[in-house]
Amino acid sequence: MAMQDRSRNASFIDTRHVGDATLTAVSEGELLWSPRFPVSESEWRQALLEADMDGRVWLGLNVTIIRLGEALIVVDPGMDDPDSAWQRERPRVWPDWPVTRTPGLAAALVELAIAPQDVTHVAITHPHVDHYPGVVIERAGGLAPRFPRARHFLGRADWEGNPRRGTPGSDLDRLELIDRLGLLELVDGEQEIAPGVTMVPAPGESPGHCVVRLESAGEVFYVLGDIVHHACEVEHPDWSPPHADAGALVTARDRIFPTIASEGALVATAHEPFPPWGRIVAAGDGYRWQRC
Repeated sequence: MAMQDRSRNASFIDTRHVGDATLTAVSEGELLWSPRFPVSESEWRQALLEADMDGRVWLGLNVTIIRLGEALIVVDPGMDDPDSAWQRERPRVWPDWPVTRTPGLAAALVELAIAPQDVTHVAITHPHVDHYPGVVIERAGGLAPRFPRARHFLGRADWEGNPRRGTPGSDLDRLELIDRLGLLELVDGEQEIAPGVTMVPAPGESPGHCVVRLESAGEVFYVLGDIVHHACEVEHPDWSPPHADAGALVTARDRIFPTIASEGALVATAHEPFPPWGRIVAAGDGYRWQRC
């Protein structure tokens, strides 16, 4: 990943409350992204007014931490630490998409007085390289689990048959370590991973992509992962990036957007500019994103 200096908010941690749950969003940085929607540039530029002359927009890189009862859950632990060898030396998959970094997840945990061993669950919406490498830390020239006592959850379809498993140089070796240690649990269908917190299949971005739903004291919250990359995809649910299974992604959006809107749920996405909070609300015959 190319690195680039860019001014940003000094704060990279933001906390909200839903019912009895405490939700904390952590910014890992930003990604300068080139939309590749299956529509004309003039059409998508009307929806992405912030795009630069080269048609690129800044997306957030967000981690979510959920504390509810005895559960302490990290959703999508993001990339490795900004000063890690992984960040400095490993070839990245987006050579044309510059990335900025904040102090990162480890620094946020210190600020929040959270010890890694106190994390009980790690929910991974899908195994793309901006969502999971932070499951480990570099130690003594090798890798060790960042959250050694946590159960790690991932959609089965994103693990079984994944062609990157066992591939030299693949970042998936980080999840393979978690698997060898007996800390990886595969999700089939909807699964409650902790009281009030459920992983819900929403394939399309990847075969096993899941969203995370929390319900507490009559209030609801979702972490959507990459079911949307940019807010414009809420209003245009048929817009999808070329790597996705467009049919499956549209089906997932058509199923989940009405549910979220009817529940009045608070939502966080992986790539909304920080802080990533918003709602999906009805708008005519469809829906739109509303920051909050």
